[in-house]
Amino acid sequence: MIRASKLSKFYGGKRALGPVSFEIEDGETVGFLGLNGAGKTTALRILACDLRPSSGTIEVGGVDAVADPHEVRKRIGFLPENPPLYMDMSVADYLRFAGELRGMTSTELKRRLPEVLEVTDLGDVATDIISTLSHGYRQRVGVAQAIIHQPKFLILDEPTRGLDPVQIVEMRNLIHDLKQSHTVLISSHILTEISQTCDRLLVLGKGKLLGAGSEAELAAGESEIRQITVTVRAPQTPKEPYRADEKAAEAAPVDASKAAIAKVLGAVAGVSKVADPYEQGGGWTFALSTTEDCRADVSRAVVDAKLDLIKLDYSRSELENTFIRLVGGADAGN
Repeated sequence: MIRASKLSKFYGGKRALGPVSFEIEDGETVGFLGLNGAGKTTALRILACDLRPSSGTIEVGGVDAVADPHEVRKRIGFLPENPPLYMDMSVADYLRFAGELRGMTSTELKRRLPEVLEVTDLGDVATDIISTLSHGYRQRVGVAQAIIHQPKFLILDEPTRGLDPVQIVEMRNLIHDLKQSHTVLISSHILTEISQTCDRLLVLGKGKLLGAGSEAELAAGESEIRQITVTVRAPQTPKEPYRADEKAAEAAPVDASKAAIAKVLGAVAGVSKVADPYEQGGGWTFALSTTEDCRADVSRAVVDAKLDLIKLDYSRSELENTFIRLVGGADAGN
């Protein structure tokens, strides 16, 4: 278990974190979520014993991290936002070096290295020089050095930073595999990654803990503002004889049609706001703010108005709503 109590960090007179208190159970995958500068990296660096807190206490696996940081480091694997790689070393040599720094014997490394290369899918590049690898492979090497000594706790700071969509999926799958044998802490401001990877969330803002719990627990009892986007085919208007002010003449009926459609959509029960439409896919797309899923009522209203419904989407996740509510869009700078 990880237990933090009234943890704070100051740089001079500027507060970067705290006071925050939280507990993380063994086997959990916990996401540290927040805007850039919210204190996520500071919190993880303290947990990894890479940074001393200004005040407060923290225990990792029953060991006081402030009093005995060296013992805690044996139990933790840390992937910083910028992995600590030696570019002129081969992957295998670097991982051996990382293991030796953590006190592993040559016998332990000989047994452990093939396992780590397999888990992180680095076997094909084990003899390659790190500087020749893609960013995605370098991130994998960073994860490999964090788990080489079989730590109980694994801390990943922005593990998908700079990855392309395919690499993000691969990293997500790797994290899911690591969850089977590690307590994992992940920092990110990418909501989808946190939502799909973590069991529980700690939401940080301005260095303070704004909320803690599962996605469902954080959203419980919340009146969520969701969004329905509906695309309607633009009604055909009869052509009139050419005028000098033809452009303005054409705009008038178009604006009237948009206003009429907006009125139809705004009359649907549950719709609180209709945004100005934009052209998309041969029609006009209206964004509707709503506190409930009223897609069926919206589609009926469009059909009853003798309009052509082209597309209907329901967007904005519970986590996004919860995140926006908690951070309040405030400046999270520290």
